[in-house]
Amino acid sequence: MKHHSLMLALLLATTAHAETIGSVDTAFQLLGANHKIVIEVFDDPKIDGVACHVAKAQTGGIKGSLGLAEDTADASIACRQVGPVSFREPFKDGEEVFTERRSLLFKKLRVVRFLDRKRNTLIYLVYSDKLVDGSPKNSISTVPLMPWPGGQTPLPPNR
Repeated sequence: MKHHSLMLALLLATTAHAETIGSVDTAFQLLGANHKIVIEVFDDPKIDGVACHVAKAQTGGIKGSLGLAEDTADASIACRQVGPVSFREPFKDGEEVFTERRSLLFKKLRVVRFLDRKRNTLIYLVYSDKLVDGSPKNSISTVPLMPWPGGQTPLPPNR
């Protein structure tokens, strides 16, 4: 049992946690919360100096207020260098950086990271998947690895 707890703790430690920045209502609901677009931010858990903002649809109404609604696959992402970049540890292309439940079961919003070594650029992809029928809707953001004032150009770790 200790082994399973340690594995869960390590998995959670490498996935970012989002902070809500704000939201706007998109449709009035007579009962329960309104439908809205929520903006969240998270810092890359393995790369200091990079933050990603995600805008996503959130279903309101009674089901949404109770956490029983299935949110749509609509989401967009913008990632930027916000300080000196340093790599905490090596990572694999396609590694999950952030995940969030979008329905009671089976549907998740995911953000994965890739590295374009030739152009020294990080690429972040947001998409939604579902056990049976995922969505092709997606959005990407790129972060060119540039020197921060007073710093050096960051070099990606070897895999």
